[in-house]
Formats: sequence, C-alpha cells, structure tokens
Amino acid sequence: MQWQTNLPLIAILRGVMPDEVLAHVSAVIDAGFDAVEIPLNSPEWEKSVPAIVDAYGDKALIGAGTVLQPEQVERLAQMGCKLIVTPNINPEVIRRAVGYGMTVYPGCATASEAFTALDAGAQALKIFPSSAFGPDYIKALKAVLPSDVPVFAVGGVTPENLAQWIDAGCAGAGLGSDLYRAGQSIERTAQQAVAFVKAYREAVK
Repeated sequence: MQWQTNLPLIAILRGVMPDEVLAHVSAVIDAGFDAVEIPLNSPEWEKSVPAIVDAYGDKALIGAGTVLQPEQVERLAQMGCKLIVTPNINPEVIRRAVGYGMTVYPGCATASEAFTALDAGAQALKIFPSSAFGPDYIKALKAVLPSDVPVFAVGGVTPENLAQWIDAGCAGAGLGSDLYRAGQSIERTAQQAVAFVKAYREAVK
C-alpha cells in the first residue's frame, strides 16, 4: 500500500471556524502539507469541509476526522472528501468509505483492531493516542503488521519528537494541537507547519 500524498503529515484543524478555515489551510499547504483533516466535532464543519474541498481539493488530500457513522461518510462523499479519519474501528464506516474510493485512516491501538481495520479495507492505520503507548509499542506492533501498511502516529507528536516516531517505523503523523489550536493566529499555524515539515525532512534524511 502506498500513502497517497507527497508529505505523510496530516494537518488536523480541530475547532477551526468556517470564516477562518481557508486561511489556515492555505498556511499549511504553503508550508508543504498536502493532507488536511477537519474533525467533525469542529463548529459548522458542514461549511468548512466543502469550502476547502472546493478551494484546495486539487492540491491536497482533503477530508474529515472523528467520523463515527456510515451516514457521515455518505455526506462527506457528497461534499467531495477524499480522506476519512476515525478515532476507532467501525468496519462499516471503513467499508463505506472504501466503496467511495476514499483513503481511510482509522484509529487503532491493538493488533486486533489493526487487523480488523485492514480486513475492512483500510489503507493506512493511525495509532492513537500515540503518546500513551510510545515509540517502542509502535515498533513492536509493526512487527506483526504487513510491512507495506503505512502507520501514522497521532496524539502528542511535536516537531521536537517527530523523529522518534519515524525511527519507530511510522510513515508519518497526524498533527493536532501542536500544529493548530482553536483560535490561534494564522501566523502561528504557518510557523508550526514549517517547523513540522522541517522536522520530517530532517528525520528521513
């Protein structure tokens, strides 16, 4: 399996408002990101998601996170989303999204959950919350997973520690509060996005 973007870092803009979402997405894309996730527990996500699909869908893999129900997948497919991220393993959500040709990147913590997700068609796995398990856990988990499955660390990943997750065998990471916190300035988002891209490039030299 091949992760579908050039940079395997996913910008998670949880809590972003519709009137500011385009500016923040522009900041991360300008820094080099080409995957963006708007969690569905963000305010008025029904406005934010289609806005960024329309504006940046040809430049980045745009999608939604905290997707819990198959019905949400239906709505997101109608909006043109290409990426579905979940915090848990719901095989029907995964199958529905795969049926629409979406990239599905579900959250799991154990080998049982990981294989359930892969059996349902997931193309990548999100180990969540990574900070609670640590790089050694991911390294051990990867030993039993198919070697071609991209594994992403999510939860507690910073520019300073990104390299340790890459060294543990992660293809990349999903970046939440250390990249974007609700209400922060565009300048802060841009600064953190640049720091993460730099950290990733140094980690894979």
